[in-house]
Amino acid sequence: MGYAITVMNAKGGVGKSTLVLALAETLSTHHRRRVLVVDSDAHASVSNMLMSLARFAALQDQGRTVVDYFAALVLKGGAANLGHYIVAGVSDVDDARTVDLLPGGGHLTLFEREVSADHREPSLRRAVRLFLAEVTGSYDIVLIDSAPGLSVLTECWLREANFYLAPTKPDYISTRGLQFLGQFRQRDLDMGFAQFLGVIINMADPHSGIDDQFERWLRQHRGNRCFEQLIRRTTALQAAAHFYPRPRSYWAKYPGDTGKDLRQLAVELLARLSSVPQGLQAGR
Repeated sequence: MGYAITVMNAKGGVGKSTLVLALAETLSTHHRRRVLVVDSDAHASVSNMLMSLARFAALQDQGRTVVDYFAALVLKGGAANLGHYIVAGVSDVDDARTVDLLPGGGHLTLFEREVSADHREPSLRRAVRLFLAEVTGSYDIVLIDSAPGLSVLTECWLREANFYLAPTKPDYISTRGLQFLGQFRQRDLDMGFAQFLGVIINMADPHSGIDDQFERWLRQHRGNRCFEQLIRRTTALQAAAHFYPRPRSYWAKYPGDTGKDLRQLAVELLARLSSVPQGLQAGR
């Protein structure tokens, strides 16, 4: 059985989607993990990072997005063949052969409005639970790129996944998003919640004294469980968000210190996953 990890910060703009992309490609290239990326953000950023615009547009036209999948189950009350929706072999890294994608888009906000209007939140949560049970049987790691804020679908991911990760920029507004998420976790404890893996300090400016101060503040609070490895803001990481039409090596996409940081972060993530007792892995 694999692990389902929701990647979430209540604040947007913390580099969440790029981090999901980089972790998926690092885990595939250097650890041979089978990784499924679930794009559950209305902006569908990680889908655009993992495939060409033309291919992504075709999938949306064919109704093969995460919204189409859950709409078929929850709003239409029918069956849905998951294999029809998952796209195999995405990524422009030639050695990242084991990254698959459940694409985003497909009017996510409208879907959630319909779910709420028809009081189908329990049905959506059951559908998410069954989906995660199925995909964690086929993949080593499922990375769920969740929308910022606490929408209906995001809450389902947070309550039904095994774990959640919280990337943050080392600044005041982003850390407030962490605090809001922590407060939400304490509500309705009987409903279940994913286990907290920790905070990843992301997009840190190595030349900023303010970033250094917020990094120290984050690390001083043990409840944050900060990863030792932070991810620095670099031109290479920004460029990694652009899909290349021809395959490239991992080293070309994540050169120098950027690749080194990501590889160390992946090692640390796998170590944290392996240290969790088997009986405590499920957050639900």
